[in-house]
Amino acid sequence: MGQSARHHRHHSAAQDHAVHHGAGEAGRAGRAGASWGTAAKATLHCLTGCAVGEILGMVIGTALLWGNVATMVLAIALAFVFGYSFTLFAVRRAGLGLKAAIKVALAADTVSIAVMELVDNGIIALVPGAMDAHLDEGLFWGALLGGFAVAFLVTTPINKWMIGRGKGHAVVHAHH
Repeated sequence: MGQSARHHRHHSAAQDHAVHHGAGEAGRAGRAGASWGTAAKATLHCLTGCAVGEILGMVIGTALLWGNVATMVLAIALAFVFGYSFTLFAVRRAGLGLKAAIKVALAADTVSIAVMELVDNGIIALVPGAMDAHLDEGLFWGALLGGFAVAFLVTTPINKWMIGRGKGHAVVHAHH
């Protein structure tokens, strides 16, 4: 494949990723601010990775009969790992080297993941009985999913503010 075809394929993949994540709006964000749609997409992207990691951590900790604290620490750690990895894979696929991609993922998602984890784990801790609920109980899933919903609502305006200033998820779009 010629250099022109490779460039076109790379450019097309980067454009697809940028369109998927609202990069056009994020690119204009410096002056006009990010749209709520762009912020919601960035938050949902981040929340998806967090949810996968957190649920996996809860399942592993419960299966290994770990206590609440150890299970929650594992769940939070995996939420960060999966949250970062979703962005890492996207920017790697768009052509960024590993070291640069790691820097972008850290810059794009750290605040978003931290806020989500603080909010959703805080809700789980505050719901009576949720910390001791088992995976087969509605209380466990209700508290967890409710925590994710509230975390999304709290984190979206933060992401909107950050993207509007060229930070957070906007860092991903600078590489397209």
